[in-house]
Amino acid sequence: MERIFTDNAPAAIGPYSQAVAANGLIFTSGQIALDPATGEVVAGGIREQTQRICENLTAVLAAAGSSLEKVIKTTCFLADMSDFAAFNEVYGSYFTGKPARSCVAVKALPKNVLAEVEVIALA
Repeated sequence: MERIFTDNAPAAIGPYSQAVAANGLIFTSGQIALDPATGEVVAGGIREQTQRICENLTAVLAAAGSSLEKVIKTTCFLADMSDFAAFNEVYGSYFTGKPARSCVAVKALPKNVLAEVEVIALA
């Protein structure tokens, strides 16, 4: 098992790794819309936050020697299901391979962000 870290994505804000590689798979922790340079939530709404989340996931997967094209499963959390269509539009521009996915609404997310996404990918 290998713990993955990159400065190109936000540092973990708790006792966990950005990702873990094990047995040919990469498991990312949930990424939220934090700018890795500032540690702050990006300005804007669900579209801007989803874009930042996808960029953060891209960086974590690259550090693990993987990519969005190798993602086999995503789990998506939305603070408000009314953001589903806008979230999907941006998400779909990144996850063009259409991995398996779960998407649920939750009561709240860290730092009051609008979305969080975690992935499982092939190494």
